[in-house]
Amino acid sequence: MCYAIPGRVESVNDNIATVDYFGQRKKAISEIEGLTRGDYIYAQGGYVIEKIPRTEAEDILSTWKETFFELQELDLRFSRLDLGEKGISKRFGGIIDKALEERDLSKEDLLYLLGLKDPKELNILFKAANFLRQKYHKNACCVHGIIEISNYCRRSCHYCGISSANMGLKRYRMSRQEIVDAACEAVNGLHFKALVLQSGEGAGYSAAELSEIIREIKAKAAALIFISFGEMPRGDLETLFHAGARGILLRFETSNPSIYEKLHPGCRLETRLRTLRDAAGLGYLIITGGLIGLPGQSPEDTVNDLYLTKELNADMFSFGPFIPHPGTPLARAKPPAKEDILKILALARFIEPRRANVVVTTALETLDKKARKEGLLAGANSVMLNLTPLKYRGLYSIYPHRAHETEEIGIQIEETLALLRSIGRAPSDIGIVDHPRGLKC
Repeated sequence: MCYAIPGRVESVNDNIATVDYFGQRKKAISEIEGLTRGDYIYAQGGYVIEKIPRTEAEDILSTWKETFFELQELDLRFSRLDLGEKGISKRFGGIIDKALEERDLSKEDLLYLLGLKDPKELNILFKAANFLRQKYHKNACCVHGIIEISNYCRRSCHYCGISSANMGLKRYRMSRQEIVDAACEAVNGLHFKALVLQSGEGAGYSAAELSEIIREIKAKAAALIFISFGEMPRGDLETLFHAGARGILLRFETSNPSIYEKLHPGCRLETRLRTLRDAAGLGYLIITGGLIGLPGQSPEDTVNDLYLTKELNADMFSFGPFIPHPGTPLARAKPPAKEDILKILALARFIEPRRANVVVTTALETLDKKARKEGLLAGANSVMLNLTPLKYRGLYSIYPHRAHETEEIGIQIEETLALLRSIGRAPSDIGIVDHPRGLKC
């Protein structure tokens, strides 16, 4: 099954294509020369990434059509909202009304929602976020792949298992051929349409080497490529953008400069934010967010993390739990509760209901196997599957016992598709352009 649904181009104005998907019209940036009305394309992340033959597209669409509308009806049933629930507080009801009317929630509103403990109110919170997700993103769910190309890192972050200070970790660096082969198998063999290439910072690849790897992948496999190599100078970002990268995954981890500097020895938050702002200025799609449950983190810090993600015009909100690693200075710290992360996913949907994709992270699944489904029903609409070759995957030990660490990718795909079908989601990214960089499922 494909992780994008073919669409028919209705018009192309400048470099913006209007594309029809079963009667829904979306827009996507086209970098393909000669794209015209009547062409069939795949879009990913708000970009047209591939033109496909009419007969191939029509075969896929004929298979999809009935299933798509069946899934859409199931998704609508899951997202129906009944606010007639008795026993909820007046203040809570008022905040939920504001969220559903898409009025700005105050900091006090968000802090109040973060502090919720009543199961009845939590259920309404998650359903309200899911309602807004369905309203603007319908039943599309982005299914992206990630390939962790190296676990070398020059930084000594106190929470991360691949920190340079972890001397007990066996290190690896995939060769250019290994990276290209893994990417081509993901796209051409497994039908992924968006890939993240990730490594520790300063993993030993130059910008020139990475750009050649990206060019080779793009020449052999039509996909939206995200980079995740840590902080980079603007010149390197520009080099990789010209090579074909169109997105960056770089979490700022915390918006509190004091906590940031304590956890990242010798580093400053502003330097990390500069990379994100430089990337946005160059046209990259932005995936960013924070770690929840860091030692010393307050509810106010968490709300500020949400505000900062919105300020950075993130295309995808990525918030996951802090999970202590035994090889780090924070080995004895405690992870947050699953419900705390689900609240953050819901609040992310409230503050950016129209534009943002909200991802269920692997770290959240590591806390609880049921968390992927719960996250998707709390406003999220994106998941990432780990495509790193099994011989390396366990060595990318940012935290212990990661979900799917030993699973063959075929099992991951099968389980993901079964879950999405069970809640009425289509594993597709059908693109909406609503700001200069574009992007939305």
